[in-house]
Amino acid sequence: MSDWLNSIAGTPEGAFYATIFALVSALAHAVFGALQKGAHDPWLTRGSIDFSLVLISAPVALFLVPWPSGQTALILLGALVIHFGYKLTMALAYERAAYTVVYPVVRGTGPVVTVAAASVIFHEHFTATQWLGVAVLSGAILLLALRNLTEETIDPRALRIGLAWAVAGGLMVALYTTYDAWGIRQSPNPFTFLAWFFFVTALDFPGIAYWRYRRMANPPRPWPLLLRGLIGGVIAWVSFGGVMLATFLDKVGEAAVLRETSTVFAALIGWFILGEKVGPRRLILMSLIALGAVIVEFG
Repeated sequence: MSDWLNSIAGTPEGAFYATIFALVSALAHAVFGALQKGAHDPWLTRGSIDFSLVLISAPVALFLVPWPSGQTALILLGALVIHFGYKLTMALAYERAAYTVVYPVVRGTGPVVTVAAASVIFHEHFTATQWLGVAVLSGAILLLALRNLTEETIDPRALRIGLAWAVAGGLMVALYTTYDAWGIRQSPNPFTFLAWFFFVTALDFPGIAYWRYRRMANPPRPWPLLLRGLIGGVIAWVSFGGVMLATFLDKVGEAAVLRETSTVFAALIGWFILGEKVGPRRLILMSLIALGAVIVEFG
């Protein structure tokens, strides 16, 4: 499998599979984001997800793939620090503002910064048409956040803090997308990198969540929380693994933009599964997000 991925990287066939991986990642990430913001405290939910990731990834990392080289181990250490920053900003944002506000802000901020960083680091160059697609997609996502923002009734100060953390989360998305793409390309075996990545970067939040759980006056029942974490751990493998394989096979910027169609999937999940009202404005913005992704892909 690794030999096949290496053989198609940078080819038209690789670009095709990169598109598939990025879109599957987008769908999985929409579900993943909703899980973290769900009924439980976001810190506990993230800790439970990471605990499941450690359990799922440990057998693969320790027994099925080679141990990382010294260089890969240093790259994984950097990934641990960056992803801890991302998880921290997301927990702080979800703690203060609604999912429908935080998620679009994070996803709308990330693509522009990622595409700019990829042009410097990986020497990828978008055409003027593709930049138009990025502008359409990110602009529509941020307008969707603004539309959701008008319906918020929470304390304005808490909302401003939540939005600030959401913007910081978007910058962290751009940072980890670029860094992870660089890291997986340095590894001779992409699956070795992925297995150790999920194991190493999930070691931090279980301890934070346990510390927080022990200090709660009325902690939630553990089993529903652990079940949510198990589901989230499996989805995380699909979401983060999918986008990293996409950046391994093709352009980092295009994979990052396609992944942000997760905002469309999130709205569709809310509409068809959760019974939420969408309305004509949201439908138009969702269509613009999808259109922006299409422009980037075929521009």
